[in-house]
Amino acid sequence: MLRYLVLLLLFLLSACGTFSQQEEDTKDWSANKFYTEAKEKLEDGNYPAAIKLYEGLEARYPYGRYSQQAQLETAYAYYKDQEQASAIAAADRFIRLQPNHANVDYAYYIKGLADFNDDWGVLGFLMQGILKQDMSERDSKASRESFENFRALVTRFPDSKYAPDARQRMAHLINVVAMNEIHVARYYLKRKAYVAAINRAKFALKEYPTTPATEEALLITIEAYDALGLLDLSDDTKRILQRNFPDSDYFSDLESDATDDVSRWKIW
Repeated sequence: MLRYLVLLLLFLLSACGTFSQQEEDTKDWSANKFYTEAKEKLEDGNYPAAIKLYEGLEARYPYGRYSQQAQLETAYAYYKDQEQASAIAAADRFIRLQPNHANVDYAYYIKGLADFNDDWGVLGFLMQGILKQDMSERDSKASRESFENFRALVTRFPDSKYAPDARQRMAHLINVVAMNEIHVARYYLKRKAYVAAINRAKFALKEYPTTPATEEALLITIEAYDALGLLDLSDDTKRILQRNFPDSDYFSDLESDATDDVSRWKIW
């Protein structure tokens, strides 16, 4: 135990020494020097070093345009360093301190991007890369927050140069959130929790009626009604499916499996 305490003390002393050395090295720097050096680190992809310099700039020169720009670029540096929570916190701080800044729209954009690309780090890489997991199969919290941040941007700054990209991402995100509801409904259906499956599918139909998820939401609702023996409701929903998606592959499956004693169709 004593050995570990000694090692910890040595580490802390080393860190303090490094910090003190950095302060000594930059003690005569102007705001412009801080900003130039930080910008160079940022462009070189050394994001942790850039963040330290931006924070040093703001601590030494808390007022003026360099400090304001440092706050904004700190958010970007955190975003590039895949520190999503820190990027959002830095962007929120900029919005709070500089609500009328000419580039405040960019802070909203960074918030949207941070949640949009929130992929669980290494785990997200494994899930999306190796297991080929779709965005919609994740918890939709980040997608919803990303959508709201992009919506704030396009609502408050409709002419922003970031607005067109934000709108495209919003269109994608609404589909992602809708399909997330479908994944949950499937989960319930597979486990024979039919009422829960119906409620989740109906929620998707009500909240996201113009998304591609609508077709499968109807199908899940039909199968759940059928499993519960609610054949009138099943047939009513089947007519809605046929009317809105006459060429649906799902509808063809319904017809071909209609006489199956176990299940009138399969969606898995």
